[in-house]
Amino acid sequence: MNIFEIIAKLIDMRSFSNLWYWIALAVVWSSASHWVLGVPWDMVGRARRKGAQAENDLVTLTLINARRLNVIWADAGVAIAIVLPFLLSFLGFTGFFYGAEIAQAVFLFALPLSAVFALSMSLAHRLCAQSGDGLGSDLVIRALSRHRVWVQAIGIAAIIVTSFWGMFQNLRFSALF
Repeated sequence: MNIFEIIAKLIDMRSFSNLWYWIALAVVWSSASHWVLGVPWDMVGRARRKGAQAENDLVTLTLINARRLNVIWADAGVAIAIVLPFLLSFLGFTGFFYGAEIAQAVFLFALPLSAVFALSMSLAHRLCAQSGDGLGSDLVIRALSRHRVWVQAIGIAAIIVTSFWGMFQNLRFSALF
């Protein structure tokens, strides 16, 4: 047995037993809860503490990102509404019916992220609809805080489900070999 075969046996390249998959999962959910509607969370804290210019900056950046998301939805909403469910169902069917572990891993990433995307689009639409009345910083802070809690809840649920499924897969395959 040469050194490459030994290394290949030591490093299991299946999705759920690969360390890089779990690092990517942690980074994705950490980033998703830090960048709420494209606004870094530290700006919300700074607006709460400092007020005045920090609040204006927060409202301005939030409205810019909300309008950006609405423009994306106006331009590509139909394509997103067709392609995203197709891809999710393809990944789910390929992964869980045919047993393709990589499709399972991508599905367990993509499904909760699509829920976060839907929540973000909903919030962006609400904020743009209310922007004509003049958005107050307290409304924006509350909306972003509530949105962040939902993103974190989805992230925690996704990490738990993915962890249990990954443990099940790893135990299932380790018992066979």
